Amino acid sequence: MNVASIMKVLSTFAWIFFIALVALVVFRASRNKGNKGTVTTMFIVLGIAVLLTVISAGLVFIQPEERGVVISAIQPGGYRQEPLQPGLSWIIPFFENVIVYPISRQTYTMSIAPSEGEIQGDDSITARTSDGQEIFVDASVIFAIDPAEVVGVHIDWQDRYAAELIRPLARGVIRDVVSQYQVEQVVTSQRVEMINQIQIDMSKKLADNGITLVDFILRNITFSPEYAASVEQKQIAEQLAQQAAFVVEQRRQEAEQARQVAQGRADAVVIEAEGAAEARIIQAEAEKEALQLIAAALKNNDNLLLYQYINQIAPGIKVMLVPNDNPYLLTLPSMPDEEAVPVP
Repeated sequence: MNVASIMKVLSTFAWIFFIALVALVVFRASRNKGNKGTVTTMFIVLGIAVLLTVISAGLVFIQPEERGVVISAIQPGGYRQEPLQPGLSWIIPFFENVIVYPISRQTYTMSIAPSEGEIQGDDSITARTSDGQEIFVDASVIFAIDPAEVVGVHIDWQDRYAAELIRPLARGVIRDVVSQYQVEQVVTSQRVEMINQIQIDMSKKLADNGITLVDFILRNITFSPEYAASVEQKQIAEQLAQQAAFVVEQRRQEAEQARQVAQGRADAVVIEAEGAAEARIIQAEAEKEALQLIAAALKNNDNLLLYQYINQIAPGIKVMLVPNDNPYLLTLPSMPDEEAVPVP
C-alpha cells in the first residue's frame, strides 16, 4: 500500500470517528449531560479529518506501468501538458484530478471462436482477395500506449481507444492488404510478406494516434465452404497424381531392374561364349601341336603307327579274324607263341 492510499484510509477513519463523536454529543445533549470536553475533541477530530482529506486528495501515487493525466480547473486547456510519472506526485486538491492510463502491453483479439475475442461471438475479419475469394481472418494486435503521448490519447480517445481505435483500424488495414493478394498467395508463398505489410501499415496509423504496435499475430485464416471444398478436391487430385507418378516411377524402376538383369544375363552368356571359344582355340592349338608332333614322329619311324594301333587292341586278344580278300593296312608282326591260322 502506497502513501496516498494510507492517507485516504486515515482520512476515512478520521471522518468515521468525527461522526461517532457527533452522535455522542447529540446523545449526551438529549440526556442533559455536559459535552464540553467531547465537543472540543470533536472539533479537533474534524480538523484532523479535513487535513487528512486535503492531503489524501492532493497525493497521487503512479505505478511504474502507468502514467497519469491531470485534469485541472486552473490550467489552460483544462489539463496539464505533461503526464505524471511513476512515483508520488502532488496535485491541487479539489481543483485537479488524475486519470490513470496503463502503458504496459495490451492485446486485442478478433476471433471466429466465440470465447477467444474481446467481443463475444464471431468477431473474425471478413476480407476479399484480389481474385474475388472471401476469407475470414483471426488476428491479435499487441500494442501499448506511448508514454509520451498519454495526454493526447486521453484527449482523442479517453478509455475508448481499444474498441474505437484498435479494432476498426486493424480490421480496415487487414482488408486493404488482403485485397492486394490472390487467395493462394495469402495461404502459401506470400503470407509472410502480407503479414509484414499489415504490420507496417498498422504501425504507422497507430503511431499517428499515440499507440505503439508491438506485434501483429495472424492467428488463423478460414475459407468459405465453396472454396474449402474446391481446395480439398484439388488436394485429392494432387495426391492421386502423386500416387500415379509414384506407381509410374515404381514400374520404371522395376523395368530398369529387369533390363539390368537381362543385360547381366546377356553379358554372362557373351562372357561364357567368349570363354568357350577361347578354350576351343586353346584346345585346337594344343591338338595342332600334338598332330604336328605325331606327324614328325611318324615321318622318322614307320613302325610308330603300328605300335599305336597295337596299343589300342585289348591285351587279351590273341586271335583276329580279317577278310582274306582285302590287303592289310598294317604290317602285323609274327606272334611268337602261336601261329596265326587263316580262316577259309
